[in-house]
Amino acid sequence: MGLENPIHILLLLVVLLLVFGAKRLPEIGRSLGDGMRGFKDSLSGTHPAASLAAAQPPQPQAAEAAPVEEPSRQTA
Repeated sequence: MGLENPIHILLLLVVLLLVFGAKRLPEIGRSLGDGMRGFKDSLSGTHPAASLAAAQPPQPQAAEAAPVEEPSRQTA
């Protein structure tokens, strides 16, 4: 007596919808997925911030402006 029957799964989904509501279920799924992803990353030894930094393209650095020298005024 498990969840191999599709009617059991459908009944479970209806109960979850009634308990948590339609707006809250996507948030719960998203946070559950983030938690599972973090757990998997911790087991494999990778750090999520390192993989996030590798996914972003490098930002071009602004060129430093050379100081402007005023011409010296000589009085003759």
